[in-house]
Amino acid sequence: MSALFDWRQQTIVMGILNLTPDSFSGDGLLSQADYQEKALEQAEQFVHDGALILDIGGESTRPGAQSVSAEDELERVLPVVTELISKLPGTILSVDTYKAEVAEKVLQVGAQIINDVWGLRADPQMASVIARYSAHVVIMHNRETRDNVEIQQNLGGHYTKTTYVDLIVEVSNELLEGVKIAESAGIPHDHIILDPGIGFAKTVEQNLFLLNHLDEIAKLGYPLLLGVSRKSFIGYTLDLPPAERLEGSLAANAIGILRGANILRVHDVKQTIRLARMVDAVLKSG
Repeated sequence: MSALFDWRQQTIVMGILNLTPDSFSGDGLLSQADYQEKALEQAEQFVHDGALILDIGGESTRPGAQSVSAEDELERVLPVVTELISKLPGTILSVDTYKAEVAEKVLQVGAQIINDVWGLRADPQMASVIARYSAHVVIMHNRETRDNVEIQQNLGGHYTKTTYVDLIVEVSNELLEGVKIAESAGIPHDHIILDPGIGFAKTVEQNLFLLNHLDEIAKLGYPLLLGVSRKSFIGYTLDLPPAERLEGSLAANAIGILRGANILRVHDVKQTIRLARMVDAVLKSG
């Protein structure tokens, strides 16, 4: 069991803090002059609403997004992480980055989780940095598919030509490759969290199938993080822009809990907390 939280007892909600100007969901805070103050306000609200973890990101990972330098990413996230550690003691802080340089700096000031959308494969130093600080890691499934992105106005970008012979088997095996990297670097088994990568390198249909068969990924035996909030597969399914995807996000998260998800990474914390508590109560009723 993770030393940070007991993921077996109840569904944990992780609130998203996007310190970017180009978030797909429209909630990027960097475009506001006082973004650090706004980030603190949003973080305090998330914690008040029941979020146990805050996930801070300084680079958009939406389909077709441009990468940013480690220096720019640190300029965005490090002051906010430092402030949150001071103002919200007891809150678990995760930083969404695939760069070891960024991870090192945020772990130095007290972040406890690195959420790596490339599953420790983008930066060969990442796993060793995480191990050095005894931090936790989210290993997400992903593939390089930048040339297969289609973008539609209001609905956003989605992947169109990703090919899998057996989606569940391949996602499972590729996640376990990330686990091997982690354990080889000295990251303990109970510091590893898996994310099937819904919305990354998968078509709309593949995302729906993966969500429906999430229980197969849960059988790998690690806590499972699910990030479906406001994503384009919901938008394309319901023909709705990000601002109108709350109900779709809640439905997808409910299915996720039923299929074995333990941590929900979301934009709408209050509503998701209520959803999770209700689903948990039903599942515990026997």
